[in-house]
Amino acid sequence: MLQNRLIITENSKRKAIYENSKNKWIIDFEDKIKSWSDFYDIVQKEVMSPELVKDPKKYKETMRENNYLSELCALYDEYKKVLQGIEDDKVIITEEDDQDMKEMAREEVAACERRIPELEESIKLLLVPKDPEDSKNAILEIRGGTGGDEAALFAGDLFRMYAKYCEAKGWKLEVSSASEGAVGGFKEVVCSVTGTDVYGTLKYESGVHRVQRVPATETQGRVHTSAATVAVLPEAEAFDVVINEGEIKWDTFRSSGAGGQNVNKVESGVRLRYNWKNPNTGEVEEILIECTETRDQPKNKERALARLRTFIYDKEHQKYVDDIASRRKTLVSTGDRSAKIRTYNYPQGRITDHRINYTIYNLSAFMDGDIQDCIDHLIVAENAERLKESEL
Repeated sequence: MLQNRLIITENSKRKAIYENSKNKWIIDFEDKIKSWSDFYDIVQKEVMSPELVKDPKKYKETMRENNYLSELCALYDEYKKVLQGIEDDKVIITEEDDQDMKEMAREEVAACERRIPELEESIKLLLVPKDPEDSKNAILEIRGGTGGDEAALFAGDLFRMYAKYCEAKGWKLEVSSASEGAVGGFKEVVCSVTGTDVYGTLKYESGVHRVQRVPATETQGRVHTSAATVAVLPEAEAFDVVINEGEIKWDTFRSSGAGGQNVNKVESGVRLRYNWKNPNTGEVEEILIECTETRDQPKNKERALARLRTFIYDKEHQKYVDDIASRRKTLVSTGDRSAKIRTYNYPQGRITDHRINYTIYNLSAFMDGDIQDCIDHLIVAENAERLKESEL
């Protein structure tokens, strides 16, 4: 049976059920799961309400809760059926005279007992509060770091790696802005990624990525070490931040680069300036954002606004990220963009993720976007942390 006592933090979105609770409360598992079942009935009624679609923010939160509770209640129903199956089979073993029936019952008991720990782990993970940002789309930023031209080339390699990974996941990746390196690659490239649970998956990629290889420009065959920084930000939605659009200063300009005559003759590129007051420090800073993603100026304005919302949300969200980092003993997904997280060693064909001591010798496939196994190991490590945090 489950260790029937778990901690739910005050930050849990579902705390409304427990109105008499304070900072933390410890609740018997059986009582809690029944409370969730009751809450599921309430949420399902809300989903059916025609009034819900009139409030986009509430609609999204309610649907998220509905999906979560649906998964939780389905697991709990299976858990109860497995326990009941064990009891029924034990009766057969005790009272049945037919030896074949007894043997079948013993096999079913063994199978059910193997299934119980799996269900318990799944249920416990669902009961631990999740990061509410995980279901959001993401902004992916890659910047060449130390290493000059080689760092830009490596940033380009990382971009291609993530592009292939997103394609395999069925996600949509669009480049918002890019600054190419002198010999190729990117000094900086910013992309938007849309799909299912994008941020919750890509957030593990935030940090410093280090490469060890012989650069294309190296004539002596020496191995150099360069680095690129990856930042993954949850994409803010219109209702996540408050922006006075009347205070935004807009400029338009002609885009440069490939794209035909339209690129050079039409001012499709947009640049916005916005003075934003940081609520954490009280300081006012000017935010400058450019977007040349499409040949359509209104679309570029819309995407520049989306990046502005994400930038402000990320800044205002930093205290939340810092709180996570202070609680975590490891850097599995704290969002710390200065932490060295992974080394790509080309001479050895090796990838090492320093957060979980994960090493594989499959560099070529990894750079072709086959990074899911590494992410899966990081998710397992984070889940272990979350479970440890929830224990008494």
